[in-house]
Amino acid sequence: MNRASPHHKEEEEEEEEENDAQVFLDESDIIHEVPLDEEDLPDADDEAASDAEVFEEPDDDSVHVFTGHTGVMLLRKSMDLCTLTPFICTGELYTVACSPTDATLVATGGGDDKGFLWRIGQGDWAFGLQGHRDSVCSLAFSTDGQLLASGSLDGIIQIWDVQSENLKCSFEGLGGGIEWIKWHPRGHLVLAGSEDCTVWMWNADKGACLQTFSGHGGSVTCGDFTPDGKLVCTGSDDATLRIWDPKSGENIHVVRGHPYHTEELTCMAISPDSTLVLTGSKDGSVHIVNLTTGKVVSSLVSHSDSIECVSFGPSHGPSSLWAATGGMDQKLIIWDLQHSMPRSTCEHEDGVTCLTWLGASNYLATGCVDGKVRLWDGRSGDCIKTFGGHDAAVQSLSVCANRNFIVSVSIDETARVFEIAEFL
Repeated sequence: MNRASPHHKEEEEEEEEENDAQVFLDESDIIHEVPLDEEDLPDADDEAASDAEVFEEPDDDSVHVFTGHTGVMLLRKSMDLCTLTPFICTGELYTVACSPTDATLVATGGGDDKGFLWRIGQGDWAFGLQGHRDSVCSLAFSTDGQLLASGSLDGIIQIWDVQSENLKCSFEGLGGGIEWIKWHPRGHLVLAGSEDCTVWMWNADKGACLQTFSGHGGSVTCGDFTPDGKLVCTGSDDATLRIWDPKSGENIHVVRGHPYHTEELTCMAISPDSTLVLTGSKDGSVHIVNLTTGKVVSSLVSHSDSIECVSFGPSHGPSSLWAATGGMDQKLIIWDLQHSMPRSTCEHEDGVTCLTWLGASNYLATGCVDGKVRLWDGRSGDCIKTFGGHDAAVQSLSVCANRNFIVSVSIDETARVFEIAEFL
């Protein structure tokens, strides 16, 4: 997978050797002398202008840039606690979440071991989600917008009261980093998948663990509650999909083997009516599974590289019969689910890392390894706008509550806000 990962923050050091040996010429080595007019020499200003043309800054279409995440050099204690080892704490951003109720409130997390709450258009305010000891790579607001969950590779989930900006509670016990966090659609139940092959569910109001789901044989890379809240779906590096009863913890179905994925699952989406789950894999395949039977009902074949993002269309209008998939093969594909056929194939300059539908509209946005955010008309497959500003891969996208803005985060250490209201 070419997408940048927060799981590997090791500093790479390269050593370069320069050979400064002097070269001496005898008069016999000179073949011919050519007189040089100083007017023919380029001025330093001309060279600078030429360099400026070559290294032009990318066009920036953002209306707000958040730069609170910065890379720093830290000292970490060794295992024997006797020595300190320097390491780089990067400012790369991995995750973004917009509040579902406050159109200006945004949360971001990154490789500097920090999360931040900040507001679109208010560059002088930011609240730090302190306390994590490794990359913050998962953020999620509760459905009512009252709580924010932050998950880190340190294996800890923190629950924040958004209004008071206080830490409400913390959940520990997972044996690996947090891969993702989701909230129950109608309550303060939080679900999280871990690198240690387990999935946990807590009651955030009481600070209590309600269920542990065990059975996967690899890191649990994706998961969610169904929109009706009655089931839990999880996907793993072990190339399986598991469907669970959240009340009993029972594993209802395990989906594996032909005609399913042959390599690790990377992403999933559940249909608005809670009947189907769409999964993507590193093997480049996309499959749709019936949640009641646990059977593969459709395979969407067109991608040729790792699938990084999948989504069902909005629940209303023509796009309710569509799905979208993006992959490292530089394609966004919009699917007609009735016929399991591509409606449109939308070409990119580089791999597609993330996508999101713009509310209930027929439009969607993609983030790309080339640093661009693109808006697409789902009906025609046309790119209607390309937003520039980032100079490195976009990692995550989120749309604000009033649909006026989309926020993107990148490994270039910035979060950028782009105005999309005119396109909807």
